[in-house]
Amino acid sequence: MSEATTKGHSNHSFSRRLFLFIGSMELAITLLLTLAVASVIGTVLQQNQPYADYVIKFGPFWFEVFDKLGLYDVYSALWFIAILALLVISTSVCVIRHFPAMLKEMWQLRTNVQKKSLRAMHHSAQWQSSDPIETVADNLQQEFKKLGFRSRQTVKQDDAILISAMRGGMNRLGYLFTHIAIVVICVGGLFDSNMPLKLAEWRGDIKIETRDLSIREIPAESRLAVGGQGFRGTVSIPEGKASEVVFLPVRDGYLLQELPFRIEVKDFRIEHYANGQPKSFESDLVIHDDELDAPLEETISVNHPLIYRGHAIYQASFSDGGSILTMDAWPLDSRAGTEPVAIQTKVFENRQMLWGQETMQLEMTNFRPFNINPDPTEEDSRNLRDFGPNFTFKLRTETGEAREYENYMFPVERDGREYFLSGVRNSPAEPFAYLYLPVDEQGSLKQFLQYSALLRDEELVSGVANSMMKEALAVMPERDETLEVSLQQTLETLIKMFVRGGFDEVRNFIDNNLPDAERDNLAPAYLGMLREMLARIYFSMDGVDPQTVTNDQLLFLQDTVDAIGTLSRYGSPVFLHLTDFEHIQSTGLQIARAPGKNVVYFGCALLIIGVFLLFYLPQRRLWAWVEKTTEQTEIILAGSTNRNAREFDMFFMEQQTELARKTGNSNL
Repeated sequence: MSEATTKGHSNHSFSRRLFLFIGSMELAITLLLTLAVASVIGTVLQQNQPYADYVIKFGPFWFEVFDKLGLYDVYSALWFIAILALLVISTSVCVIRHFPAMLKEMWQLRTNVQKKSLRAMHHSAQWQSSDPIETVADNLQQEFKKLGFRSRQTVKQDDAILISAMRGGMNRLGYLFTHIAIVVICVGGLFDSNMPLKLAEWRGDIKIETRDLSIREIPAESRLAVGGQGFRGTVSIPEGKASEVVFLPVRDGYLLQELPFRIEVKDFRIEHYANGQPKSFESDLVIHDDELDAPLEETISVNHPLIYRGHAIYQASFSDGGSILTMDAWPLDSRAGTEPVAIQTKVFENRQMLWGQETMQLEMTNFRPFNINPDPTEEDSRNLRDFGPNFTFKLRTETGEAREYENYMFPVERDGREYFLSGVRNSPAEPFAYLYLPVDEQGSLKQFLQYSALLRDEELVSGVANSMMKEALAVMPERDETLEVSLQQTLETLIKMFVRGGFDEVRNFIDNNLPDAERDNLAPAYLGMLREMLARIYFSMDGVDPQTVTNDQLLFLQDTVDAIGTLSRYGSPVFLHLTDFEHIQSTGLQIARAPGKNVVYFGCALLIIGVFLLFYLPQRRLWAWVEKTTEQTEIILAGSTNRNAREFDMFFMEQQTELARKTGNSNL
């Protein structure tokens, strides 16, 4: 054999092995299991979320690992689409390989079966008849026909006839339909995948946008024109506004998909349970399209979408649509007095705020009219309560650093006393830490701010310190001016440190400046003097009489001292208190276009039909060997099935008895 012939034979052999491997059941099952595992991951791990959320949840290391594996968008990952495409090829090859054999199996009656083979079958019986061989054969064929079997007589020899019968030949179509269904469903899935977007991105035709831009500012390379491609995106539309675009989340950015029509939100409604939690929400939409004679008005709700021109419009969420907020900016330092400054702004607005010599940027991020939070009671440890409206915002310094705040409109009761509540955190990864500002009898912060201003009044603090110094040194036999000056300076310094950093700064001063030998004795004395100074300054306020001070006033003093002691960690020179609002709601719509949907539906129909044929239409075969013996006609009945063997046992026994009764009654 020549080298060329050997090489050609080798190539042919390799191609044949590759063809058989691609069409093998082992490969198809492996691919199906891989897709099943990937689908589980895509279900458990929430898809297409902001990358910052994944970093917070998994940490930088695992975030990078999962990102490389494409787990944040599993169904559009290159490896997932490649496996899907390979499964289509594998299943198609499998169908091509087995289709001729299956087609033959559907119609072939197997007329070449031998007598000894029938005797050896698991389901086999024989009896004798006194009727002629032709009569017995015709009677058996008629009985097979009544049972729904297709049959044929084959003369084996002069004294023997074989009757071959089959029912349920379409069972083999079930195999073909199920395999073709997998191909059709996968092809439909490929139609709806992001493969066209990935190809366009590789070619450089589109660019994923990661910046927070307005719709007008989004560049052309991040926009997708109206076309036949599939997509799934979201858009938030305030009441009375309209949109003709939808945002498609892609990895750590987005693309802007244009729509062939404009969606206007006429009204948004939300119902709540008695405890304030959302019960249901719906939107009144108006579709504006040049192809319509008049605008189309429809109401959508959760699980009741609007289907228009192949686009499914779902009610997905709701949010604020730019509510108008009126608030008072209460000063928490000495730079702006004790009276609030009125501010009007709206959600999603960024504005400059000048406070003293400091310029900050106020970024309003959200407003919620209802806030259901845990409020355990003695009767119900899982009690929930509506804490009323709140708003969130960020204060950004000139250096770009920002803290996030969450302020409640109404006072919150705690241990029988009321406070204005304000949460603060440095990053979304942290929980909110809350500042409790005590509310006076008039329901305002005036008394708190009045006391805070007195602590910054150097003349008043000096006078109170001087009075305490004289009382403390009055028992000394001789006057010591140096000690008087030192003690007064210490008292004034304690107040300054407390205003600047609370009790934490005072304790740090004690730990770092007092001698080790005297610290245990002097520390309680310093803290005692500070508390006495704080109390005396409080008693200097209008309306507070030290002789008739009430327990409520003492509790208010304690709450005020605690709040001022934590202001250094609050990080804001003002407290923004919401006084009024005009709530504007925004509906969150999810819009999807799936051109492969009908293909998938067709595949599902094929799959249902195929499974039905496989499981509920078993293929059954019967053979009857009719042979003339010396005195009588001998009959051998045999049968087989490809499914439900136990049920076939009963069927064969019943038919054997019935056929023997009709064609003979002598069993061997």
